[in-house]
Amino acid sequence: MPFLIWLTGLPGSGKSTIAHELLKIFKENGISIRYLRLDEIRKLITPHPTYNEHEREIVYRAYVVIAKFLYDEGLNIIMDATAHRRRWREFCRSLIPKFIEVYIKCPIEICIQRESEREQDIVRKRIYLDALERLKSGERKLGLGEVPGIDVPYEEPLNPEIIIESDKIQPSEAASLIFNKLIKLIEL
Repeated sequence: MPFLIWLTGLPGSGKSTIAHELLKIFKENGISIRYLRLDEIRKLITPHPTYNEHEREIVYRAYVVIAKFLYDEGLNIIMDATAHRRRWREFCRSLIPKFIEVYIKCPIEICIQRESEREQDIVRKRIYLDALERLKSGERKLGLGEVPGIDVPYEEPLNPEIIIESDKIQPSEAASLIFNKLIKLIEL
């Protein structure tokens, strides 16, 4: 039976970096897996995202439904998304029998630092710094929606299968811990 791993945590906590390390481990062990990065999918669903609550509700439901379709086809999946509302992760858990929630825990100060140094790609750079500046000035920032951890709360998982404190270990070590725990949880 396939499995689904959801890496959740604040922006800048290390979800994508750990996901890439985890993908290497799966490849080394001959385990096929599909990586669903929400930032890529969001651009298809909402080409000009506003990151407001209504839009996020639509995007996360679509994200979970895509994962469910792939899971039903027998594919193993890694999901990489902040999902700051617990209900989105719980919705996925309700649909996927072998659901593993991995909380990438990291102090917001470190997330802010990491995110401000991130290479620009699909994800907007400096979201935290821009959100903090917006709070001080009241000036709107084009393309900057509600930022989890600043404008809206991040609802930590209540009972994640795995917690990784990404400020205390290297991404490769985090990936190894996740993989080893996964083996025990689902008997790979």
